[in-house]
Amino acid sequence: MNWSVYILKCSDDSLYTGVTTDIQRRVNEHNHCSTKGAKYTRSRRPVKLIYAENHPDRASACKRESAIKKLTRAQKEQLFSS
Repeated sequence: MNWSVYILKCSDDSLYTGVTTDIQRRVNEHNHCSTKGAKYTRSRRPVKLIYAENHPDRASACKRESAIKKLTRAQKEQLFSS
């Protein structure tokens, strides 16, 4: 099973980073589900997918998610603009 790390841009221009096995399902949950979407994104809808990268397993995806969350906003913007 392939895992993905993704970055969403929220309606308030903030960024949210997460991991999933199905990006489209997860973005849909962030935008429409009151119980499955992240608490952070529920009040910042709609969200838009702006970056994703694939990883072979959950462990590597979670490590990358953690590394991305430690980046500054400018570094994150550089990541998804390249």
